[in-house]
Amino acid sequence: MCTRILWNNNNLAVLTGRTMDWPESTQPLLVAMPRGLSRHGGLLGGQTVVEDNPLTWTSRYGSLVTTIYGIGTIDGFNEQGLAAHGLYLEATDFGTRDASKPGLQTGLWVQYLLDQAATVAEALTLMDDIQIVLVNVRGFDADLHLALEDASGDSAIIELAGGKPVIHHGRQYTLMTNDPTFDEQLKLLAQHDFSHPTDATPLPGNVNAVDRFQRAAYFSALLPEPATEREAVAGVMAIARNVSVPFGAPYEDFGVYNTEYRTVCDLTHRTYYFELTTSPSVLWAQLDRLDISAGAEPRGVDPYDESLSGDVTSLFAPVQLAF
Repeated sequence: MCTRILWNNNNLAVLTGRTMDWPESTQPLLVAMPRGLSRHGGLLGGQTVVEDNPLTWTSRYGSLVTTIYGIGTIDGFNEQGLAAHGLYLEATDFGTRDASKPGLQTGLWVQYLLDQAATVAEALTLMDDIQIVLVNVRGFDADLHLALEDASGDSAIIELAGGKPVIHHGRQYTLMTNDPTFDEQLKLLAQHDFSHPTDATPLPGNVNAVDRFQRAAYFSALLPEPATEREAVAGVMAIARNVSVPFGAPYEDFGVYNTEYRTVCDLTHRTYYFELTTSPSVLWAQLDRLDISAGAEPRGVDPYDESLSGDVTSLFAPVQLAF
């Protein structure tokens, strides 16, 4: 479930695509988060889920994000050009609670890093002093691992093992799917040479995490140098579509679900693209045209609104959030 594709070696823009694969609607909203918001990392929809030493903070940076179930953030980027994406990983091991470290519930992990860090390196430093705490939402454990990238093209993958972050940091880490762990995915990918693919290169065609990882690697290696931002976004979106799970695919019995939506973050031009799979329209918004100053209120749009299409920046309206 879910795939992330980073394109950081073209001459035009740093772009990241992701798919959200899930068995039901995650009730997403596209939200512009202003600076200066007070957050409580121990609350889940108003209920306390971290009793001892919850993390609290005030947002340093504004961001443009996709929310999940109204209780947190799963995807997006901030005004400094740092992006974060939460993907499911069943192998995540949160370890036992260490109350000597401030606890942060999983649904706010993405938002915390976007609120407080300007670069991948800064985000990784923040991980040293906190502990991520597992929560259950609508019957699903929030077993997440994170992909990060910034406007320089730097990248990192964060997974949790025994409650401690396992980090892969470097521009070369451009792809991520789900189980198995990232280390195991890299070992499986090394068995294939997708660095110079041809029409004779065998290509895995299933929608499980391993095949999606390898298919994303294949098509990423083939992306032509874009002439325009439009072409660059379309190239990343094309790969995201290729690794999506289509409606009616008979894979739910082994934990693969239909794709609900796809996003592309353009960190160079600070533009966010969103494609709901039940709609033929792509939406986009430009962070630089949204009010994220301290004292502003969160504003958003509902991508399930069938009247929306194209540039929706001017349509953002005040929204009520539970975090």
